[in-house]
Amino acid sequence: MAEELYNTGYLLTMLGRYHEAIQLYEKSIAIIPTAEAYTFLGWTLSHMGDYKRAIEEAEKAIQIDPEFGNPYNDIGVYLIEQGKEDEAIPYLEKAMRTKRYCCYQFPHFNLGRIYLKKKMYEKARQEFEKSLEIDPNYLPAHEGMEILKALGFKET
Repeated sequence: MAEELYNTGYLLTMLGRYHEAIQLYEKSIAIIPTAEAYTFLGWTLSHMGDYKRAIEEAEKAIQIDPEFGNPYNDIGVYLIEQGKEDEAIPYLEKAMRTKRYCCYQFPHFNLGRIYLKKKMYEKARQEFEKSLEIDPNYLPAHEGMEILKALGFKET
């Protein structure tokens, strides 16, 4: 039941029906508090611009399952969105080291975004390439590489 609620919440989030999704995540958490439900609740809140609460919910997910990678990457993204790139780096690095994560390409890409913004182009390239080693079809990492090329960055 709890899993069905947060899965339906996820679908509602994808449809932009955030308030309904939040209600389902909260019901799911009331039945069985899981790292996934807290993570998706935070993710939905971030779509509404509530990064403070999104981070709080992701921290709850980490307390439940410190080896679940999603909330670390998500916190990193929420911090990037707030212009707090330096604070985001440890979360992204932790996401890369977790034991349970579907999408290790995400924290590499997000770290590449930070390095790109800081004009640390070689480090950005390395992170985009690591992202593409994990998922050769990950379009945002390809776009990151294209931005580097457009900036005239050449490998050393």
